[in-house]
Amino acid sequence: MTATTPGTASESLAPAPHLAGNFAPVPDELTAYDLPVTGVIPPELTGWFLRNGPNPRDAASRHWFFGDGMVHGLRLEGGRAVSYRNRWVRTSTFTDGTPVVDEQGHRNLRAGVANTHIVRHAGRTLALVESSFPYEIDCRPGHELETIGAHDFGGRLNTAMTAHPKTCPTTGELHFFGYGGPNPPYLTYHRADASGELAVSRPIDVPAPTMMHDFHLTAAHVIFMDLPVVFDRSRPGMPYAWDREYGARLGVLRRDDPYGEVRWLSIDPCYVFHSLNAHDDGPQRIVLHVARYAEFGTNTPSHLWRWSIDLVTGTVAEEQLDDQFCEFPRIDDRLAGQPARFGHAISGELPGTGPIPGALLRYDLRSGAATRHDFGAGRTPSEAAFAPADDRPGGPGWLMTYVYDASTDSSDLVILDAEDISADPVATVHLPQRVPYGFHGNWLPDSIG
Repeated sequence: MTATTPGTASESLAPAPHLAGNFAPVPDELTAYDLPVTGVIPPELTGWFLRNGPNPRDAASRHWFFGDGMVHGLRLEGGRAVSYRNRWVRTSTFTDGTPVVDEQGHRNLRAGVANTHIVRHAGRTLALVESSFPYEIDCRPGHELETIGAHDFGGRLNTAMTAHPKTCPTTGELHFFGYGGPNPPYLTYHRADASGELAVSRPIDVPAPTMMHDFHLTAAHVIFMDLPVVFDRSRPGMPYAWDREYGARLGVLRRDDPYGEVRWLSIDPCYVFHSLNAHDDGPQRIVLHVARYAEFGTNTPSHLWRWSIDLVTGTVAEEQLDDQFCEFPRIDDRLAGQPARFGHAISGELPGTGPIPGALLRYDLRSGAATRHDFGAGRTPSEAAFAPADDRPGGPGWLMTYVYDASTDSSDLVILDAEDISADPVATVHLPQRVPYGFHGNWLPDSIG
């Protein structure tokens, strides 16, 4: 095992919740081979499990969202845990200290922390944060997790890129948006074709710069969430504030008319970081599933809700589906924008919430049933990504998640049978260091380019 330390950690961590316990950063980049395994890794799994998250190099940051991005990667091949490595994303902010906003208030889209998600499209692996351009990561043998550089779609992208793009499984198109900043346009919708060429960039008029973290894609529609968390430059730390009077609404755009009218429909004030999935239910109804907070910034829990849009009446029916705390919802991404019967989410600790029993939840969106996998006392999962077992979307597969064990201050990769998540893990890969709580990632099999 090898380790490098590109920065010097401060002598002690700040007491802020997002810098304590397993939210605290790890100081070293490691490379370890032939990791020990309990159980049997399914031999069908050949590829990378990658997870991105904040890991401030100086061991301090103003908010959980602001730490330097670090990608943790586990390489699986033919039933073996071949290697683990973790690498900071070498953005210009990381390497040169380039600020996202300079003293004159000008925004540098090539600067940032690239700490929120990591996705693959058109042969590129991209580390994402919603304030900046994506950064391309090299996953080729011998270059694993090295940073290639900022990716601006051949100079065509002129806004930041959301950390939650959606790939249409039918067309291969990548749908995304850019938001943020004090100046209009406050929202721009983008679409890249299956080859990675940026084909659509369309400003959308909204009344104020709200924090728009995620959105929805169906076979026929794109749906934006304009929610009452509004940019406020005067606030220390996170420059957004809850403003119930702003209201909340969903904006529906037809995919076959990307420059056409966005139809706005009111909903009850709330906040949503993450959508589970969306689909069209006939020509005049759209169904959305979200992890919904009643309010932003008060440590209130999020729960699974369903929003049903009626395009005839212009109304939205809102329904809470479960009373368990849930976050980081995911589906089999091959069903993005299509009816998906099952969804998954985690229940666990967030900054400031204190310990919450760590569990993985499987929702049957057709019957309403929810199944839990409890990881045991002091063991907390991160977001779970779906790894398919065969070519059938919605078919069998596995859920993969990094799990932190507070009793040993260590982390494992845990693999569960997605169709029987209450059973014991299929395999547990024991990692050489803990993986701090982070945000999002993916299983990237070698069989898909």
